[in-house]
Amino acid sequence: QVQLVESGGGLVQPGGSLRLSCTASGVIFSINVMGWYRQTPGKQRELVAKISNTGNTNVADSVKGRFTISRDNAKNTVTLQMNSLKPEDTAAYYCNANAYDGRWARNYDYWGQGTQVTVSS
Repeated sequence: QVQLVESGGGLVQPGGSLRLSCTASGVIFSINVMGWYRQTPGKQRELVAKISNTGNTNVADSVKGRFTISRDNAKNTVTLQMNSLKPEDTAAYYCNANAYDGRWARNYDYWGQGTQVTVSS
């Protein structure tokens, strides 16, 4: 079982920056991919950015050039640096980890509890 704890959300003015962090703990054999998704009321959860354990990234077009994802494999931490924030970035942001559990020889998806990001003047 893997637990994900997020931090860093809050209220920021348009054009501002925020940094989200997520740390995985628990029984960890290996984590394949870590990433961030976001969701607004009435809409499906969407990918913001994800990063593999080798550093390959996948970033949504809507945030490309403004958001940067990074990862510290030794600390099981993923960070999302969000710059030039826009009101349409307002959402609940969720950390995700796809981790291998050696006890069952399979991969599982885990989710954090979510952190609210509000971009407003």
